Amino acid sequence: MAQINPSILSADFARLAEEAKAVDGADWLHVDVMDNHFVPNLTLGVPVVESLSRATDTPLDCHLMIEDPDRWAPQYVEAGAGSVTFHVEAAAAPVRLAREVRAKGARASMALKPATPIEPYEDLLPELDMLLIMTVEPGFGGQAFLDIMLPKIRRTRELISKHGLELWLQVDGGVAESTIERCAEAGADVFVAGSAVYGARDPAEAVRSLRAQAESATASAAWACGH
Repeated sequence: MAQINPSILSADFARLAEEAKAVDGADWLHVDVMDNHFVPNLTLGVPVVESLSRATDTPLDCHLMIEDPDRWAPQYVEAGAGSVTFHVEAAAAPVRLAREVRAKGARASMALKPATPIEPYEDLLPELDMLLIMTVEPGFGGQAFLDIMLPKIRRTRELISKHGLELWLQVDGGVAESTIERCAEAGADVFVAGSAVYGARDPAEAVRSLRAQAESATASAAWACGH
């Protein structure tokens, strides 16, 4: 089943609790954490995640675009995140970090920038609950979807199937009505959507509409047949 994770990077930061409630029915709330070092933007950190976790029943999916995630990621679990994603390009010991996140009770996820290939990390996949393929360069919302990432999504899905893993495959960046079906067809089943949800007149309806599109595309996708 397709999951839609609205990104609060596109929400009104002065009204985060209300914005979280505006997407009731979403599977997760995607929280972009940026440190102005790993990516050229600065957003929010542990205190905001703690507050947000108290303000919504929707589980938090924290995407850490930060340096030294080995040090910081466990704190986001303690702050209330149900899933924590670290970038493999920034992690010193990704297997150890994934195991620590899991041991603390959250889902462990690893993200890859557009230029980072999946193949060198094939052996790490069993240590993860989710893999995130960035479909834009991380750092800013509202960017155009990179079609050149579709073959990488397909190759990743093939690796997941090859090993028989129950691993979610997330895409983040430029996901909208015009792109979500291509992502689903290629093998993604978790979709981060920012402006496509929070820029809509009815964010909750936008979530339902995107999910329906994704599920329709998945139903006829070669990778999902017999899945």
